[in-house]
Amino acid sequence: MKADSSGKSYTVKEATLKLMQYCAYRDRSQKEVEDKLLEMRMIPAAREEIIIKLMQEDFLNEERFARSFVRGKFRIKKWGRYKIQQELKARDISSPIIKLAMTEIEESVYKTTLYELAEKKLNLLSEEDKFKLKKKLGDYLIRKGYESSLVYEVTEDLIQA
Repeated sequence: MKADSSGKSYTVKEATLKLMQYCAYRDRSQKEVEDKLLEMRMIPAAREEIIIKLMQEDFLNEERFARSFVRGKFRIKKWGRYKIQQELKARDISSPIIKLAMTEIEESVYKTTLYELAEKKLNLLSEEDKFKLKKKLGDYLIRKGYESSLVYEVTEDLIQA
């Protein structure tokens, strides 16, 4: 039995139930669950036992987490592939799972989204110099995580010199 930062102590069973609720609310990565267990000050043996139990009962599934993460960040936040991959790596998701999850993004939808995002940003930019305009638009799209080759293609398409 260990205590979290609020002083509450948890048995393995209580911690498991709490983490089942935590994982049921939305998909979580194993790293997020491990961080939560550390926050609860669970001992290493208990942490391992709880993580195994969560995986066996399908509360914790890295592939499902990665796929839903990719869908959400692309559809809602309009992030590009590069930014999504970097964020998944930061969450300790393995490369094969990242590669599999990235198949959630269809190429045609990806390019359409990139063009829509670029057009929307272009309408907000007030710059007379076309080179500066291309630079500002390109920088924005790169920050969103889109590949530089696609960004170049889109900026050249939308801004004729």
